[in-house]
Amino acid sequence: MKVRVLLAVLFIHLALTMAWADAPGSTASGTAQPALQKILQKNELVVGMTGKQPPLNLKNQEGELIGLEPDLARAMAGAMGVRLKIELLDFFELFPALESGRLDMIISGMTMTAKRNTKMAFVGPYFVTGKSLLTKTDHISQCQELCDIDSPQTSLTFLKGSTGQFFAEKMIPKARMIPARDYEEAVRLVLEGKADALIADFLTCVLAINRHPNQGLLTSKMFTFEPLGIALPGTDPLLINWTENFLKTLQATGELKKLSESWIKNEKWLKEKVEQSFDL
Repeated sequence: MKVRVLLAVLFIHLALTMAWADAPGSTASGTAQPALQKILQKNELVVGMTGKQPPLNLKNQEGELIGLEPDLARAMAGAMGVRLKIELLDFFELFPALESGRLDMIISGMTMTAKRNTKMAFVGPYFVTGKSLLTKTDHISQCQELCDIDSPQTSLTFLKGSTGQFFAEKMIPKARMIPARDYEEAVRLVLEGKADALIADFLTCVLAINRHPNQGLLTSKMFTFEPLGIALPGTDPLLINWTENFLKTLQATGELKKLSESWIKNEKWLKEKVEQSFDL
């Protein structure tokens, strides 16, 4: 997707909103809008992501962030008319950084859950996935009910602080838990036989199999429905409304579908862009 084409569409739909937001002293019902005004005044949108969640976000051989989410963040900053700054953090560090004001928003494979939504706002989904098991064991890959593997003899790994961890602790509580700092570490634990399975998004599992052919990796069915959303501070209705309108415009014009398919369905980027830089 060419960002210039996307921005042309977005500017048409969002011009009135941004003009109102830029007007001196503009408020909603007389209330200041700190989050969006902060972004506009500093001329910079700060977005948090891990840079380690392909094909949603990752680095290429040149160290440039690529993927569905960096493209989405660039389009948002362009529509706002501000610079984009992407802060790379471990997944479990993202929420505290948003709460402290270090980040303006999070776009990093984050599932919209009821519990998370009590602490911050979410806009989306911009993509829907589900939890699956990556393993080298036939009976785990073929299991239809998670209770079949809920045993102290089963060792599970997951991204620390992710919904994979919450899912494992709730649905497979008897298993031995091995938190991982990132998916590279988690996949390595499975490959080396130190964990029986990785609980992760189905896309992550499929990508790991593609990256490690002939290693005996298998994936199970999807056990959950997980809508990914943009996390925002819940203190600024105007920023939330702006983001909702932005995403609705992408969906209505078909640009979001094109953007998603360019990363999810087309695997050409896998060899051309990240062959040496990402060892998932």
